Amino acid sequence: MESIQQISARVVGNVERVIVGKSREVHLVLVALLCRGHVLIEDVPGVGKTVLAKSIARSIGCTFKRIQFTPDLLPSDVTGVSIFNQQLASFEYRPGPVVAQIVLADEINRATPKTQSALLEAMEESQITVDGVTHQLPTPFVVLATENPIEYEGTFPLPEAQLDRFLVRLSLGYPGRNSELEILDRQQRAHPLESLEQVVAVEDLAEAQRQVKEIHVDPLIKEYIVDLVDATRRHDDIYLGASPRGSLALYNAARAWAAIQGRDFVIPDDVKDLAEPALAHRVIVSPAARMKGIDSRVIIREILTSVAVPGARRAVAQPEPSGGWRSRRGN
Repeated sequence: MESIQQISARVVGNVERVIVGKSREVHLVLVALLCRGHVLIEDVPGVGKTVLAKSIARSIGCTFKRIQFTPDLLPSDVTGVSIFNQQLASFEYRPGPVVAQIVLADEINRATPKTQSALLEAMEESQITVDGVTHQLPTPFVVLATENPIEYEGTFPLPEAQLDRFLVRLSLGYPGRNSELEILDRQQRAHPLESLEQVVAVEDLAEAQRQVKEIHVDPLIKEYIVDLVDATRRHDDIYLGASPRGSLALYNAARAWAAIQGRDFVIPDDVKDLAEPALAHRVIVSPAARMKGIDSRVIIREILTSVAVPGARRAVAQPEPSGGWRSRRGN
């Protein structure tokens, strides 16, 4: 069995044949895959959100379905319906597009709250209930949702309960100049997605998901995670802090990030690297802070600088013999 680092390298290398210059973002999607989590991609149109989802699905040989969320979309258009079969004289279930291993929920905030809620059970419990009958979803089951952060007309903001179900939130952003030139070269004759092949078996991914759960997390690291999440609940600019699900998300994501780096233990830098994508979308900024233009990402970065890293000792000022002050390490 290959290590998680080897599997990750193969998937990332394959996806980067299509997605240019976005290595960190591809790794974050892979973290979600390893944690059986979901991803919210918040960005403007045309930067490769759909292509990223398709590339990931093809790289690991997963079934892929796309749901285009619109205001007239119904919950049954997502989950499926029960239809009466006259020959069998009974109802039979016709699966909706959510019954797939990787589901792209495109422009998820354009659907009504009623339709958005059709994904809540699927994202949390990997199952859907139609007409009182529960249907299990395939494994792995990952939702990659996209939304446009600029155009708000005709949209319905995602409720906190749904935002909290996304393991990470990320933005692809515009490519650099050299990366954009490379994109033009790669698509001169055909889109590289057309020739993208599977590089990892679904069974290997499932085994990697099990291995991630064995990554060691020191009790001090666990305390650090809880301290970071607790700081979001006490920050002056935050109206509502992250829930315990946020602690679990950061804990699991840090384990997957460490495994991708080739380690079987988590270090504080793993937690720092994942804090913003795992926590920023789970907090509600206070109205006063929003008026000042303060973003949740900025607050999380501020919290990272204020919460002590495990094992670090604070520098305390001590008087010099001459009457001045010098700094020494305190206990």
